[in-house]
Amino acid sequence: MHKRFVNHCTINLTLIPDGPILIKSDKQGADPTKPDMEFVETYHAGGRSIYLPGSSLKGAIRAHAERIVRTVGDEKPNSKKLLWANDPLSDKYDYLKTRDGKDLPAPDIYKLSSFTDQIFGNTSIASRLRIEDAYPDKSQPLKIEERNGVAIDRVFGSVAVGPFNYQVCTAGEFKTKIHLKNFTLSQLGLIGLVLRDLNDGWFGLGFAKSRGLGTVKVEYKKAVVQYPGCILRNGRIHSLKGNQDWSNTMLLGAGEFVDDADVYGFPKLDFQDTPVAAGEMDFGFGVQLIWHEGKITDLFERAVRSWKDLLLSTAR
Repeated sequence: MHKRFVNHCTINLTLIPDGPILIKSDKQGADPTKPDMEFVETYHAGGRSIYLPGSSLKGAIRAHAERIVRTVGDEKPNSKKLLWANDPLSDKYDYLKTRDGKDLPAPDIYKLSSFTDQIFGNTSIASRLRIEDAYPDKSQPLKIEERNGVAIDRVFGSVAVGPFNYQVCTAGEFKTKIHLKNFTLSQLGLIGLVLRDLNDGWFGLGFAKSRGLGTVKVEYKKAVVQYPGCILRNGRIHSLKGNQDWSNTMLLGAGEFVDDADVYGFPKLDFQDTPVAAGEMDFGFGVQLIWHEGKITDLFERAVRSWKDLLLSTAR
């Protein structure tokens, strides 16, 4: 499926520190005037700037997505129920190989992979989700502070390490985008639930999350769902490959576009009606639905319906 583009979702969002936050650099600089733990920095917009690495964001999102699915599913392959999440530290992915150790065909690998691996990838399949680095919005000045801390000896109750100082960001806004390609609606629904929980403070980002750091607020700016292999004709969405067509207000998952949905394990009926009408993509080719600021939760609510349907179907 990575050789084709059947659908694509881009979510523009802003992350706002709801208290101190620190994505720690893995190296300590030689400048003695700087804190022991510095915020990770890069060159952006003509100068050095702190930022939230996409890898850190993706790791936190994946970890919480796995918590959610482990609440409702198993970590071991099951012929009767969907494998929701596996243990990446102990799972050798032997079930994705033939008896002589060779990789299975790509559709079989995808179908046998856990639900979270199908989104975020594993050693045998690429990720469907990509997160851009989150850079500061210049219109909202950052507030950087230094704080002091110590590590307490658990036995004697005295100072084991420290005192040390670390850098935190307590104000500002970081803009990023999440891209999800060739997705089912249940996969998009799970991402929506993770972002909901991030906004509610169920988990945080970066250093010292258990000590109150890392909580953020999530503001959705824009969401675009695109079908690059379709056109608008007589007020309906038409696929250029095959004779399929849908209402111009349909949110469509990957299973709607592929003839071999069973081979990949995609749901055949993967759609939800929306209040958003489709329009043409740039250059007049392709179809897209756009949710603007203030309306984007509607997209997630409809995708979560498909997520709930999947849960109920596997629980029977």
